[in-house]
Amino acid sequence: MDRLGSFSNDPSDKPPCRGCSSYLMEPYIKCAECGPPPFFLCLQCFTRGFEYKKHQSDHTYEIMTSDFPVLDPSWTAQEEMALLEAVMDCGFGNWQDVANQMCTKTKEECEKHYMKHFINNPLFASTLLNLKQAEEAKTADTAIPFHSADDPPRPTFDSLLSRDMAGYMPARADFIEEFDNYAEWDLRDIDFVEDDSDILHALKMAVVDIYHSRLKERQRRKKIIRDHGLINLRKFQLMERRYPKEVQDLYETMRRFARIVGPVEHDKFIESHALEFELRREIKRLQEYRTAGITNFCSARTYDHLKKTREEERLKRTMLSEVLQYIQDSSACQQWLRRQADIDSGLSPSVPMASNSGRRSAPPLNLTGLPGTEKLNEKEKELCQMVRLVPGAYLEYKSALLNECNKQGGLRLAQARALIKIDVNKTRKIYDFLIREGHITKA
Repeated sequence: MDRLGSFSNDPSDKPPCRGCSSYLMEPYIKCAECGPPPFFLCLQCFTRGFEYKKHQSDHTYEIMTSDFPVLDPSWTAQEEMALLEAVMDCGFGNWQDVANQMCTKTKEECEKHYMKHFINNPLFASTLLNLKQAEEAKTADTAIPFHSADDPPRPTFDSLLSRDMAGYMPARADFIEEFDNYAEWDLRDIDFVEDDSDILHALKMAVVDIYHSRLKERQRRKKIIRDHGLINLRKFQLMERRYPKEVQDLYETMRRFARIVGPVEHDKFIESHALEFELRREIKRLQEYRTAGITNFCSARTYDHLKKTREEERLKRTMLSEVLQYIQDSSACQQWLRRQADIDSGLSPSVPMASNSGRRSAPPLNLTGLPGTEKLNEKEKELCQMVRLVPGAYLEYKSALLNECNKQGGLRLAQARALIKIDVNKTRKIYDFLIREGHITKA
């Protein structure tokens, strides 16, 4: 009799009996001669001598059961699997719930057995450590291997995907418009004939050599694009946005040197500077604590909370001063102040804010805590506050306008409104701001 592990504690997870189609309960029988697929029978069908097609009642068989110890003599294999499933369902540390789900062991027995054999077991720990070290050693200084797809994408001409990939055709490994796309034109009128003079023949060979050098430059640029993963611009930009703004500026500056080093070395260089930036920021924070006389992290948390509160109050005062300069009449100013007092006290605003024209005017947007605020300069923050635009959306709109301007060599307001599907007045303010700051140029 062979003792083999079962599929699961749930009977519905086991294959049905081939004789009566009922769910199998341990122990059950597996034919050693039939299969694949495996031929299973319950004990009742096996004792009746059930036969089906090629299966005969005198075939050799195996008894499938998990009623045997594995790690501990008092724990069967079925209980081991039930313990692992219970910990997965209830969570590590919830031993009372684990014991309730198992029904055969107490809370103390479950905790003791799991900690002894699955957490503090030196055999498992050393095996996992060796596997982890072997995997790290295998991929320590090697680049991620590139495997060509069986059926590469074939974007249609002038589609969004084709524009994002700069016209690259993966099925042909070529671009729709190559670097130095008209290099072949210099060879179209060259014809080598026997009566060419030596000087004319040498001139023609020089033209061919020049063409070969231009082909080498084309291949060199394509290799850089492939090695550094620059074909899909959208994915490249998403990877770049992982870093803080200061590291992104360094990334933009050092991009021109990527052609000199390999992709792995370039990424290691950027990652090391990102780590240096994080360390410098942490050191600066600790120095600020030391200057303030803080000697433990408990006091540091209190200091950070108070600092954040003071900063929020300062922003409220700044917002109030900016709003008041745009409100000319005293009645509207008093209404706005009463409305803000109601909001600060937790009440719903009772008086709507109005101006002489009869139209409501919303106060500037508070950018405190909004994602992407740290990537804006002071002028951009002021723009987002006045047009009431969150920083993340502004950065996305700015990137779209800059890309379109670089492609077209300039940008008109109508094109900007076609790209950004928001209020036309907000689009105009963003467009005028980018023109004024020199980020884009008019077409």
